[in-house]
Amino acid sequence: MVAAVWSKVSGQGSDIVVLHGWGLNANIWTPVAKPLSELGRLHQIDLPGYGESAWPEALPITFSNLVELTLAALPERCHLVGWSLGGLVATQIALQAPERVQSLTTIASSPYFPAADNWPGIEPHILNNFARLLSKDFRKTVERFLALQSMGSPHAKEDVRQVKTWLFEKPMASVEVLDAGLDMLASVDLRDQLKHIDLPFFRLYGRLDALVPASVADQVQALAPASSQFVSPRCSHAPFISDPTTFVQQLSAFISNNS
Repeated sequence: MVAAVWSKVSGQGSDIVVLHGWGLNANIWTPVAKPLSELGRLHQIDLPGYGESAWPEALPITFSNLVELTLAALPERCHLVGWSLGGLVATQIALQAPERVQSLTTIASSPYFPAADNWPGIEPHILNNFARLLSKDFRKTVERFLALQSMGSPHAKEDVRQVKTWLFEKPMASVEVLDAGLDMLASVDLRDQLKHIDLPFFRLYGRLDALVPASVADQVQALAPASSQFVSPRCSHAPFISDPTTFVQQLSAFISNNS
């Protein structure tokens, strides 16, 4: 199961790997790439199937395969940072290959994305609607998702415009990859496994996030009591875009304390 996973490497020092979310690519980290590359050797990866990382032909598009392909592309040991769907991938990597992960940071992510009894999350009908619309107009569907994840940001329109520019600078993911990604967001449940994470674990949320409600933070804390968390007060689903300065301060402090 070998595939070429695209990455952009900058800086030097401890390896820091950043994983983007559903529908996007490594360009999403542009606002924070320079300061993070001054913190260590930054690897901006296009997840398999996204951007310039083609999904291997004939390989089923599953969460376990996505995790394996991503793990194979990582440096020997790294500070692993995952946003949204990328946070789900990063969490699973930390669970199954902890020797490869010096620290784990998840951003606007959840061990289980759908809303359920006593569990804040994305309403299942929203994910179902996106899946239904994908086959009709997948580019417009991705644009709608971008608008939803920017809701609550003080400068949502500017955020969406900039993200669309970064997104369309690289090849779009296929409908099949996007559909499988939505299925991962709807079905992967790592809640019961969080107690097994025995390495530095930091969770960052946006108070105004319409996709991963900040109210889930305390419930995740109960599942992973050794982890730490920060809720960014003026941010929605992409804190590194809404407030890059605060994001870099928080992540830099965590990584520096665990290097």
